[in-house]
Amino acid sequence: MPLSEHEQRLLDEMERHLLHNDADVVSAPSGDRALSYRNLVYGALLLLVGIGGLIAGVVVGDIGGIVIGVVAFAAMLGGVMLAVTPVHRTTSATPRSAAQAEPSQSPSFMDRMNDRWDRRQDDR
Repeated sequence: MPLSEHEQRLLDEMERHLLHNDADVVSAPSGDRALSYRNLVYGALLLLVGIGGLIAGVVVGDIGGIVIGVVAFAAMLGGVMLAVTPVHRTTSATPRSAAQAEPSQSPSFMDRMNDRWDRRQDDR
């Protein structure tokens, strides 16, 4: 069932508000930060090396196996961190100061709801 025109406008406004204010909720990379393909590949390779090291640590056993296993786990952790860490882009299509310099209109529906929520939380 399609949305009415009013519902579609409210949904669009809510999406814009989420993208603007709640960056931790919307996890899609935007702005000057994005995931790097090279970091994803290197991180995946490091993760695979770590898994291989864990298997080698189990095979070796004893104290040497524990050391190999700890180093392999650190390599796996480093690989995952490398793969998911966003990098800064050097070129930007629109400068941030120009985007922030736009004159703001009256508060939107979501801004008013957000203010009401904040007031409600402050009263507790």
